[in-house]
Amino acid sequence: MEISRENQPPHQVVIIGGGFGGLHAAKALAKAPVNVTLIDKRNFHLFQPLLYQVATGNLSPADISSPLRSVLSKSQNTQVLLGSVNDIDPQGQKVILENEAIPYDTLIVATGAKHSYFGKDDWEEFAPGLKTVEDAIAMRSRIFTAFEAAERETDAEKRRAWLTFVIVGGGPTGVELAGAIAELAYQTLKADFRNIDTSETRILLLEGLDRILPPFAPELSQTAEKSLKELGVLVQTKTLVTNIENDIVTIKQGDSVREIAAKTILWAAGVKASPMGKVLAESTGVELDRAGRVIVESDLSIKGHGNIFVIGDLANFSHQDGKPLPGVAPVAKQEGEYVANLIAEKLQGNTLSPFNYKNHGSLAIIGQKLAVVDLGFMKLKGFFAWIFWLFVHAYFLIEFDNKLKVIIQWVWNYITHNRSARLITVYESPTKLEDNPSYYSSTSSRQPVKV
Repeated sequence: MEISRENQPPHQVVIIGGGFGGLHAAKALAKAPVNVTLIDKRNFHLFQPLLYQVATGNLSPADISSPLRSVLSKSQNTQVLLGSVNDIDPQGQKVILENEAIPYDTLIVATGAKHSYFGKDDWEEFAPGLKTVEDAIAMRSRIFTAFEAAERETDAEKRRAWLTFVIVGGGPTGVELAGAIAELAYQTLKADFRNIDTSETRILLLEGLDRILPPFAPELSQTAEKSLKELGVLVQTKTLVTNIENDIVTIKQGDSVREIAAKTILWAAGVKASPMGKVLAESTGVELDRAGRVIVESDLSIKGHGNIFVIGDLANFSHQDGKPLPGVAPVAKQEGEYVANLIAEKLQGNTLSPFNYKNHGSLAIIGQKLAVVDLGFMKLKGFFAWIFWLFVHAYFLIEFDNKLKVIIQWVWNYITHNRSARLITVYESPTKLEDNPSYYSSTSSRQPVKV
């Protein structure tokens, strides 16, 4: 006799990670006949594409963050748990937390990525990256502390180092950081100090390839570079960073090697998969790529485990053109929605065609009224690209409150050229600026070459 599905326990879906992939998977499963458990070590969803605006004082962290429980409050089949996953038991179908094990029928892993220093992890102390709210707040403090320290510095060479900002990596994050710091130094702060002229600030953007914004069309890369130079940014392509230590960046350009003294060094050059990839490899035997991403099947499941899916930055999906999909929000969003639909269809006894990413284009902002947009069939630059960038990023914010706050803040900043979130919240007392060599002063006896 066939057992009615009504008498069976609900299908248990566990999602690890509340980023774009995990959150959109949970939202898409809201009306499916399943129970969903979303686990994240944070209680909020973070809109990472706007982190650089927090780091440069344009927005506050709450403007780009949404509490997960609030976002999913209307999904009656969904439970949110705050916790860190230590292991996965694929045989027992359990996710292991510190003090409990959560059973699953289907598991979705969407834990994203972290900074990659290409084997030079000791550089992180001197050149922080930008992936979390804490990263953004610490970076914001470094940026604004640099101007404060320069205001008090009487030695010309040391003041020059305080007013030198080096950004490693010419992708969208690096370009956006460089443009935002340039506007900060040359516009927002120009009347705020008495002992320094912030227009003397040097902003260097270093890129190892022959052009910035490599994923974009060459003409848009050229437009972005020209716009950055007009803002006052020194763009150096074909430039490799060979060492970062004690406020000294060593670079190689062809056969030439030189050093740059800079108190503020920011990393935007690369990412690697979260440690959950290694956990999956050890527990399931799944293959990882060189960046630690999980090699997934055409339906985003992992080989030998059809009920475990990996999405977002943690996944290496190379089934469309032989190359992994980029680690951007639209990819994670589409993958999360696809896996949710796949689960719902399977419960009905149906199948779904393999995942296919629909690329709607790439965007990067350079400054106010300056952006580049590559939609494939159409390319935009300048003011209209900037308006398009604003609209798209406001649209992808999760909550209406955040959309409204961010739009109002952008309009106000555009009118006043002011940045209201210029707060230094992670710093040592100004009287101890000389006591912390790794952050506030250089202990190196080397004399860097001026650039």
